[in-house]
Amino acid sequence: MYFEHNEKTKELQARLTAFMEEHVYPNETRYEEELNENGRWEVSTLMEELKQKAKKEGLWNLFLPKSEYGEGLTNVEYAPLAEIMGRSLIGPEVFNCNAPDTGNMEVLLHYGNQEQKDKWLVPLLNGEIRSCFTMTEPHVASSDATNIEGNIVRDGDHYVINGRKWWTTNGGDKRTKIAIFMGKTDLTAPKHEQQSMVLVPMDTPGITIKRTLSVFGYDHAPTGHAEIIFENVRVPVSNILWDEGKGFAIAQGRLGPGRIHHCMRAIGAAERALELMCNRVSERMTFGERLADRGVIQEWIANSRIEIEQARLLTLQAAYKMDKEGKKAARKEIAMIKVAVPEVALKVIDRAIQAFGAAGVCEDFPLASHWANSRTLRLVDGPDEVHRRDIARLELTQYQN
Repeated sequence: MYFEHNEKTKELQARLTAFMEEHVYPNETRYEEELNENGRWEVSTLMEELKQKAKKEGLWNLFLPKSEYGEGLTNVEYAPLAEIMGRSLIGPEVFNCNAPDTGNMEVLLHYGNQEQKDKWLVPLLNGEIRSCFTMTEPHVASSDATNIEGNIVRDGDHYVINGRKWWTTNGGDKRTKIAIFMGKTDLTAPKHEQQSMVLVPMDTPGITIKRTLSVFGYDHAPTGHAEIIFENVRVPVSNILWDEGKGFAIAQGRLGPGRIHHCMRAIGAAERALELMCNRVSERMTFGERLADRGVIQEWIANSRIEIEQARLLTLQAAYKMDKEGKKAARKEIAMIKVAVPEVALKVIDRAIQAFGAAGVCEDFPLASHWANSRTLRLVDGPDEVHRRDIARLELTQYQN
């Protein structure tokens, strides 16, 4: 399958690249300095300024599928744009294209009623608030969503919610106003119809942010990844998404686009690492010879280019199938990229770190933080082992009588 980006995509690529070069890359260090000076959990004025600039230039909500809220882009059209944004860890938020807000917005778009859309989706699309998705729990293997122990019990016109969630991205952010809580509403229902999702405003009594967790030492402030306790939290029954028992189905619908978006951004991180490595080895001398002239370095560069191109084509194939046949039909392709792309990104970034030497593991360059992010992707939205199992099962169905 040959992919050629249409003129709309090419034009957006050019504009997005120019914006990144002018506004995002030069401000990566300044962003961290601002957090250190003003308090790491305070809202960044720099980030808000960058978001306003992106909005004015029409580089906003690019992830959004076609709907009454905008023309939208297909997955194939969005893929190269997500790749560009993924070159910087602060890039996606600048364009209101960051997880988990994108996934939550798509959930509200597809499964929310009009009242829920007006109250929560519109402010999220405008970048006025942020959101979180509370699914993962510390005491069960949450890669199997049927393990979820958080419970949602109906009491008259309200649901009473209890549970302990963690790794809730945006949970530490002062701008986060709404959570999507996944829990069980009916333990007697079929295995995949016991779960439901409910919208929970973050100022509801009974919610406690116990702590924020670090990722390989990174706090990812001011958004963070929180451990949150829900104790007898009461919300109206009108806060249910879709209907009772539909939580697992919503989760599957949410995770498909989320996984492919992660992979698109990871390719961008790998491209930036390769670019940094090539520049570095072209100017560094060891034992009287440029690093770039050494065979082992040339092998690293060659392998990195091969692997990135393979990962990109596989990701575009998954995007194309999603566009043409839907998320369910592209299940195997999505699982394949979720395994392959983070592995490629890790390999490329690790080679770049090795080429940089000591400089590669400090924060003077973005390699260490990108490595930590890419390593985490092997767990986010399901570990490699689960995806490999699904790939094998789907492949074996072709050989069953």
